[in-house]
Amino acid sequence: MSSAILVVGGGFSGLTAALEAAELGYEVYIIEKEPFLGGRVSQLNKYFPKLCPPSCGLEIQFQRIKKNPKVKFFTQAELIELKGEKGNYLAKIKIAPRYTSAHSANLKELSESLNGEKISEFEFKLTNRKALYLNTPFAFPNRYVLDKSAITKSDQIKLASCSDINLNDTEKEIELNIGSIVFATGWKPYDATRLSNLGAGQLTNCISNMQLERLASPCGPTLGKIQRPSDSEAPRNVAFVQCAGSRDQNHLNYCSYICCMASLKQALYIREQYPKAEITIYYIDLRAPGRYDNMLKRIKADPKITLIKGKVAGIKEDCANKDIIIEVEDAIKAEKWEKRHDLVVLATGMQPSLAGQKLPFNIDLDEDGFILDAESKGIFAAGCASKPLDVMRSAQSGTSAAMKAIQVVRGR
Repeated sequence: MSSAILVVGGGFSGLTAALEAAELGYEVYIIEKEPFLGGRVSQLNKYFPKLCPPSCGLEIQFQRIKKNPKVKFFTQAELIELKGEKGNYLAKIKIAPRYTSAHSANLKELSESLNGEKISEFEFKLTNRKALYLNTPFAFPNRYVLDKSAITKSDQIKLASCSDINLNDTEKEIELNIGSIVFATGWKPYDATRLSNLGAGQLTNCISNMQLERLASPCGPTLGKIQRPSDSEAPRNVAFVQCAGSRDQNHLNYCSYICCMASLKQALYIREQYPKAEITIYYIDLRAPGRYDNMLKRIKADPKITLIKGKVAGIKEDCANKDIIIEVEDAIKAEKWEKRHDLVVLATGMQPSLAGQKLPFNIDLDEDGFILDAESKGIFAAGCASKPLDVMRSAQSGTSAAMKAIQVVRGR
């Protein structure tokens, strides 16, 4: 039997699971498909429960990794094959080339001199990024990554002359012998372009909640200034549309748990930045469990924020000024009416990252794509890979998964 544990996914729950196991003396391998650890939390402006920036919690985790020789991590890495049984697995891992040397420190000047750019998925397509990049100033590992598909011919000449760049770097495969596995593969925002009646992907000033997080972030595309994408103007009248894709049998048939709280938090972002701005939240039900009820009370007490219980039936654009006109069915007044806003934020649902994917290994998923624990196989789920969770509960589930994985490798 192997006493090593594999953690698939380097977001908050995966990091927690890995560190909890490693600090109890077990060897842990983390594989993360992105170039940097941190997952969705690294894309947030602030996260619950303390509304602190992501660098706050993640820096602590990164320092713990640096100090613990029991933790080894691989970025741009994917699990492509899994053989064996509980207690004795052989995992084959594919690692994409980074093209930068392990000791390369600051390639910012070289990055800025390059012409090649690509749409930034990290910024949810709000802007472009350079071919040579870091996602955030606190990125870990703090080592640039090169996207060769984005470089121009002139870029190639510059890169070839840099000793910290290896354009001939190649893909690698490694094999790890492990006893149990924690899948912390996280979540993805539901594809808002499928919500055609809500204008997502079609109307410039209709954005997703995760796009608003990036606009509000000091290291985001607008350096923290929340503005309308169409003209970069400050929004004066903002709408939040709840359950965009959630609790809908045609899309996500479940509540995504965090959407209400995220919108309440983002309403505060706007009110703090623009004290005169007016905000309307259209909701089916407002769910703020436990300690988050205090935030809901704060929102209800704000005279500039209006809560309307009703279903948004449609969204259209005023072509003259790109304002958004919402058609809503007010459930309290039993009325149907339209209201104009200059920015609309869709509270898109949380979908497991593995949903809809063809996997090269056998794990148990429910009908929505969430991973089911398989104790008989020594396989466990953590964080939003198991169900919709906030950051705090994701960390708790990471600890739980680590304890279960440890029991497997101890032969209990």
